[in-house]
Amino acid sequence: MRLAAHTEVARWLARHGLADSPTPLLATRLAVRRRAKVADSLLLAVFMLGAALTLALGRPTDVTSSWLSLLVLVALVVGLLVAQWLLGWWVRRADRRAGARLPRRVAHPVELGWSAVLGRAHAVFAVATFAAASLLAVSVLAVPDPGLRYRAIIVLVSLAGAGAGVIMQLRQVLASPAVAEDEASLTADVIMRVEDARALVTPSLVWSLPAIFLYGDSLGWWNAVSLALVVAGASALCLIQVRTTDVGAAARRALATR
Repeated sequence: MRLAAHTEVARWLARHGLADSPTPLLATRLAVRRRAKVADSLLLAVFMLGAALTLALGRPTDVTSSWLSLLVLVALVVGLLVAQWLLGWWVRRADRRAGARLPRRVAHPVELGWSAVLGRAHAVFAVATFAAASLLAVSVLAVPDPGLRYRAIIVLVSLAGAGAGVIMQLRQVLASPAVAEDEASLTADVIMRVEDARALVTPSLVWSLPAIFLYGDSLGWWNAVSLALVVAGASALCLIQVRTTDVGAAARRALATR
């Protein structure tokens, strides 16, 4: 194991209260997740740029142009979903390959459901954030501004795609088999699942869409609500992170459930 990888794994273990020694298995799994996070951030950035370009090129008063722009946006959403699925598949394939090299495999003592891995607080927060952003976009459809209504449709389509992507990736996290050879690596496996699941429901894209796209010829209540959604969401997320069990403790509690 290289020194940089050894140091990274040691820091990860210390951060989660694990006294185990760094192993090549853990180094491999952490490295592929780090690359996947970078790639996912790039995917979201490309999607945002593509959606913004669609908005800039579309003309709300031209029906043909509007429909073509919406079709392009749908294609962007589908491309985002496929790319995210491939990214999750790449991570799980790396896990399977790492597990195939283990001399022995152990499994989770119980089936890990979404409540054990993600937690009810984070699940409710994610649903509430998507619902609030969707309700805002639907409310804007009643505003007598064709350009603003067109942007609201873009937000709704984008939210639908982002929500489907989160559900799809969360299912991958929950359904993949354990990659562990002993109790220590099994605990690390569950910690990674909790980290992956909580990262998926951090609504950076959901916060960004209304604030970026919901603007008309003049400022209105929708701008204030978009900013309030970001402030309230960030405050709620901080409160959840302070009040709920940390990742390591949540993983140990999930393993202790019989």
